[in-house]
Amino acid sequence: MINEKIMVNDVLSSAKSNLTFYANTISECANPTLRSTIQQIRNCDEASQYKLFQMAQAKGYYKPAITAKDDEVQQTKSQLTGQ
Repeated sequence: MINEKIMVNDVLSSAKSNLTFYANTISECANPTLRSTIQQIRNCDEASQYKLFQMAQAKGYYKPAITAKDDEVQQTKSQLTGQ
């Protein structure tokens, strides 16, 4: 029998894959109505994924990467924005 941790991690993995699919589809969508619809679906799925992530983290099923220091975040932001 599959335990809860495996199921949660599997759903999280699938959700991340779906979000990548939505991003690719949105970036290639020429129809504004369809693009908006897919963005709405993506936003709902992203919110659901985040709630599941929070639950998984609270139960110890998911260990995120070490939090970056403020100076590291600023340095990366500067590199990405060219500032």
